[in-house]
Amino acid sequence: MSNSTPDTVRSAGRPATAARLRNLGTRLLSLAAIQSDRLVNEELARAGARKWHYAVLVTLEEFGPASQSELSRRTGIYRSDMVAVINELADRGLVERSPNPADRRQNIIAVTKPGHRHMLKLDRLLAEVENEVLAPLTPSEREQLARLLAALVDHHGQTM
Repeated sequence: MSNSTPDTVRSAGRPATAARLRNLGTRLLSLAAIQSDRLVNEELARAGARKWHYAVLVTLEEFGPASQSELSRRTGIYRSDMVAVINELADRGLVERSPNPADRRQNIIAVTKPGHRHMLKLDRLLAEVENEVLAPLTPSEREQLARLLAALVDHHGQTM
């Protein structure tokens, strides 16, 4: 299909899309992100989790215990929202708070054993979602897509 020819292939009963829309990278990126985000949120909800829960757990797992402000910087979650996320995780026994010995006004957050097990469950769940979302791509195309998306995110200064 050329860039100036309308998309005449109708998929799953959907009407054809104008070529200029079909070939607009930013639009395609948005549509793919919307679909991916919906699937991730649905599956995490089924597991009693949210994206922010996962972000906190994997960050603590990789970097070790941290203050709420450090977690906020590393995950991109606003400090005011981080309090609620930590409360939710602590209420479920997935993380624990302890006073920072260097600054008693600050808490240090650490993953508990149940939190580690929950994170591994979420790892498997998210791998399944990723396989579903990226099903039409070969392994090398998936790697290339990840590199390209990381370049876009890095260029625009977003926290990954």
